[in-house]
Amino acid sequence: MCGITGIFGNLRKEEFDRSIYQMSSALIHRGPDDSGTWVDSDHGIAFGHQRLSIMDLSSAGHQPMASPCGRFNVVFNGEIYNHLKLRELLGGDNNQIWQGHSDTETLVTALSQWGIEKTLDQLVGMFAIAVWDFQEKKLILIRDRFGEKPLYYGWSNGVFLFGSELKALRKYKGFNNQIDRSVLSIYMQYMCVPNPYSIFEDVYKLEPGCMLKMDTTALNQPLKETPFAPFESQGISIKKWYALDEVARKGQKNLIKDENEAVELLEQTLIESVRSQLITDVPLGAFLSGGIDSSTIVSLMQKISMEPVKTFTIGFEESAFNEAVYAKDVAKHLGTEHHELYVTADDAIGVIPNLPTLYDEPFADSSQIPTYLVSKLAKQKVTVSLSGDAGDELFGGYNRYLWGSRIWNKVKWMSPSFRSVLGSAVQKVPVSVWDKVGHSLPEKYKVSSMGDKSYRMAHRLKTVRSLDDMYYSLVTEGYKETSLVIGDGLVLKTKLDSGNIVLGIDESEHRMMLWDSLTYLPDDILTKVDRAAMGVSLETRVPFLDYRVVELAWRMPLDMKIRNGLGKWPVRKVLYKYVPRELIERPKAGFAVPVGQWIRGPLREWADDLLDNTRIQREGYFDHKLVQQLWDQHLSGRYDWTPRLWAILMFQAWLEEIKK
Repeated sequence: MCGITGIFGNLRKEEFDRSIYQMSSALIHRGPDDSGTWVDSDHGIAFGHQRLSIMDLSSAGHQPMASPCGRFNVVFNGEIYNHLKLRELLGGDNNQIWQGHSDTETLVTALSQWGIEKTLDQLVGMFAIAVWDFQEKKLILIRDRFGEKPLYYGWSNGVFLFGSELKALRKYKGFNNQIDRSVLSIYMQYMCVPNPYSIFEDVYKLEPGCMLKMDTTALNQPLKETPFAPFESQGISIKKWYALDEVARKGQKNLIKDENEAVELLEQTLIESVRSQLITDVPLGAFLSGGIDSSTIVSLMQKISMEPVKTFTIGFEESAFNEAVYAKDVAKHLGTEHHELYVTADDAIGVIPNLPTLYDEPFADSSQIPTYLVSKLAKQKVTVSLSGDAGDELFGGYNRYLWGSRIWNKVKWMSPSFRSVLGSAVQKVPVSVWDKVGHSLPEKYKVSSMGDKSYRMAHRLKTVRSLDDMYYSLVTEGYKETSLVIGDGLVLKTKLDSGNIVLGIDESEHRMMLWDSLTYLPDDILTKVDRAAMGVSLETRVPFLDYRVVELAWRMPLDMKIRNGLGKWPVRKVLYKYVPRELIERPKAGFAVPVGQWIRGPLREWADDLLDNTRIQREGYFDHKLVQQLWDQHLSGRYDWTPRLWAILMFQAWLEEIKK
């Protein structure tokens, strides 16, 4: 795991040297063990690399690295899990002499022998790669299949820049790109900046599974249209080298019929994925929440490992937000070397000032806080940690897959006008009153945060017109039709606006899973984990995102994933071979953080400062009257505006950070 960055443009060597050093240094947290730069001012190209040494800790893994044939120079962030198997293929009859055992050397050798596209097809891993092709005089940027590793690119003053994080691009001396107000507007809907956009004008995220190629004719031509792949213009092209939507359609036409076969295949494929991800030259462990996905991964790790697996959990002292007790039970049953840390509200609140630097772009998923804390805990013992991420998207684990159609079936008979009146009536009752109702119900039917849930449902009643609309409302925030963002101009499209992506996927639940895998997974979940872990120089690996596991998941019919009102049926069947059902079966909770309560209480002064009416008006990004209205209503308890206010606060804190 590393940080990469680069410059492509017409600069003097001295400018290249200075700028690439500064840009690379901005990523030192991603790779504190080694650093390297490469400048070829004759071709107008420079690469920078910060290394977190994982495989081959010697200088034989130093980057940037040239290919044996001399055609390519490469910087690479990520891990190639099958690189030892690839070495067997590459050695073969070629009498290949290896200098070390790093996966980077395997990668550049594969490029020499096979070229770029064949190499990509062979790779099992997570990666963001930059390649300079001396023969074609082109820069090639590549991102892994599912977006595990980040890669930003864009133009500033006629120079093309790229990097693992925006902070590297911002260190370029000439960087003066403005905040994109249209992107700010969709950030307020999604609570993160969806790919392919970034918060800055003329800067984008390379989409998962995409390859960008460009030559010097593209340097002064920033993209002026939505850069959804495929895209081609003078001197630049972006194309898919791996398309998940096509994989999903193909899988649904080749379904596995036999349940036992499906479960057996899943267990075998996951074991192979986990086994490949245990290869490392540094200490390794796993996050363990005690839920289905992380418990499955840890179970398989412990099955393979000769030593107790190191597992890590954090718990909140407030019992309503604590899952650590379940993780401890699972760890005890499996015999792992378990580490847990109970944190107070003050501990969690103490992380908040670091969030703008960590996330480098406005990001408003409040589970970023416990994710950072568990990463920090793990880093004390290991350098690599496996996680159970992506199990929900692949096997139907989110509640929205279970509730979406149920809710719609109960309200679709109502006329739109009646639903709107009903929704307005619900919102006339204060949040605090709904919360009291939820708490006063019999124990079996108690509902936590009933006020917030009631208001969300009311909004859906007023706006939803179809089942796909219901999904959209479940994954975005949009309580008010009036935009908070001033001068947002162009209404940007995202993948959720494209029905073509899910064309041919019949069941609504499967459409949701595919949309989530293309949007929520890379933009929120994987971003959250990458930034939190790399902020403490910890590498994270995701066994569920081995492409063979993903492709197997899409060959399973829906009723094999969601059964009797429960998701992830085949994963459960694998898990229960290792862990008793009673240790796992409980309502899905996740990392819930009471930021809405905190900004009314211990964070009140911090929030008041960032939401100051005069400040908001002076900065000019949000309608200061609407912001004040939201804040007043939230403080009074009349409404619960936590998601929207947290998004504003995270933007305001980020804005303050970049002005320093």
